[in-house]
Amino acid sequence: MHIPDGILTLPVLAAGGALAVVGVGLGLRGLDDRGIPRVALLSAVFFAASLVSVPVGPSSVHLLLSGLMGLVLGLGIFPAVLVALALQAVLFGFGGLTTLGVNTVNIALPGAVAGLLLGPLVRRQTSPLVAGLFAGAGSALCIFASGGGVALTLWLSSSDFVPVARVLLVTCLPLALVEAAVAGMVVAFLLRVEPRMLQPSAGGA
Repeated sequence: MHIPDGILTLPVLAAGGALAVVGVGLGLRGLDDRGIPRVALLSAVFFAASLVSVPVGPSSVHLLLSGLMGLVLGLGIFPAVLVALALQAVLFGFGGLTTLGVNTVNIALPGAVAGLLLGPLVRRQTSPLVAGLFAGAGSALCIFASGGGVALTLWLSSSDFVPVARVLLVTCLPLALVEAAVAGMVVAFLLRVEPRMLQPSAGGA
């Protein structure tokens, strides 16, 4: 999901950057005192989890946790992802600085949408199992949406990237299953012990 520098065309980079600015602005505007530590914590979790890549065929995958972050942070997922991706690009060379906006949108936007659409449904549940199932399904869809976003940006930049985009979408399947399991277990646990954590602290409430 980390598109490096020098691949995307200027219009794609500009559009991704503009969308990222809007998303981060909305996320920061909705932050309150309790939201800042939560955004920082999940940004750190995303930073650490996405550094671990597992080879799958000719590609590799890593956890995104975007569905879970969207449920917990709402629009706060945008600044959380932006900070983590920027640090990864600077410290480890993952992704790039010119593609920071596009990468942020591809990861954060599906999570934000999942939080806005599925969040109320998850929070209404009294059964941790049912809430976990909804969260898991949403997280799996987020992975395919992120993979589709990456494939779309590659295709818009050059048709030469179409084979790479197809491989990327195939590798999303095992990652979606793992993400669904992780998000489902975490949401079920939070609903049992601290349901207030499922109330987004940055917009989307």
